[in-house]
Amino acid sequence: MRKISYILLIVGLLLSSCRKDELIFVSDSSAVSIPVQLENIQGFYLLNEGNMGMNRATLDWFDYETGLYTRDIFAERNPAIPRELGDVGNDLKIYGTKAYATINASNFIEVFDVATGKHIKQIHVPNCRYLAFADGKVYVSSFSGKIETNPNAEIGFVAEIDTIALQVRRKVEVGYQPEEMAIRGNKLYVANSGGYREPHYDTTVSVVDLLTFTEIKKIEVAPNLHRMQVDRRGDIYVSSRGNYKDIPPNLYVIDSAVDEVRQKLDIPVSNMTLDEDQLYYYASAYQASTNTNEVSLGILDTNTKQIIRPSLSTDGTEKKILMPYGIAVNPETKEIFVTDAQDYIGSGYIYCFSSKGELKWKTMAGNIPAHLAFTNR
Repeated sequence: MRKISYILLIVGLLLSSCRKDELIFVSDSSAVSIPVQLENIQGFYLLNEGNMGMNRATLDWFDYETGLYTRDIFAERNPAIPRELGDVGNDLKIYGTKAYATINASNFIEVFDVATGKHIKQIHVPNCRYLAFADGKVYVSSFSGKIETNPNAEIGFVAEIDTIALQVRRKVEVGYQPEEMAIRGNKLYVANSGGYREPHYDTTVSVVDLLTFTEIKKIEVAPNLHRMQVDRRGDIYVSSRGNYKDIPPNLYVIDSAVDEVRQKLDIPVSNMTLDEDQLYYYASAYQASTNTNEVSLGILDTNTKQIIRPSLSTDGTEKKILMPYGIAVNPETKEIFVTDAQDYIGSGYIYCFSSKGELKWKTMAGNIPAHLAFTNR
């Protein structure tokens, strides 16, 4: 035991010396599941957002073959980077052999190697938000201006990045404070929020032609749009956060064949993920009358547009989740992952449920755990 502690101390000192006396947190692991070898999936990365201004964005890793969940691997694997991962990790996705993380308040996209977790490049995009991919290109939404509530906040844009050169090639103006995006055919759909311009929220989805990279239409939907998914038939699901007063949050369906809203589903959605024909979602809303946070989770059948399960867990575990923040489904095992941000100050948790909703494991993550990205074998 003394020998192991001595080695860890020496490693920590060596890493710290590379950072010019900056503190580096050495990763730590927990055995959370029985080791298993899946056919296609190796594991997943989890991006913890971290509180704004604290430079607390961190990266965790879960490996199915070892059953180990490892916290805070980025700093350890990249000791020469002086800023840790950055300030507010807003999105994480994998495309090919590279992973891309938008570090919102640090104004860059961190690109790292999927196999090793090692830094490749930082791409400057101001106030970057969410990612989408198609035909060797990365698309990133940007609020454009600085982080502030401002009735005259700038209009946002989407940047197109070449995945070989890792450089911004084109930009297109969309709506105010654009959030998540979805791609169907040669069209990019962008959910515009207008969040900085409260109470004058944006209410539109921008449709961008990917060939000419121009906005060809704005679809009128609802105020303060946020999340977006597209199913196999081309139906696009977009969530509205409402105006926090007399317009409640809701989920809308856009028909991509005609680029018009087809249906309002009367389901509040804070976050969602799509797997085959099932849309997994949660909603979280503060109730001032009771000083509590009202949480709801469920699964929607995208064929019928009906809720097929009004909860994600079948054993009551989800009632212990204080603040659901991230949601993902393993496309091979159909396991459901939900993160809990708790009080947004300390460390959060990640829960793993079976496809039937039974708790398989739970472990501590980082500060505001949020975005999962599965890696292939």
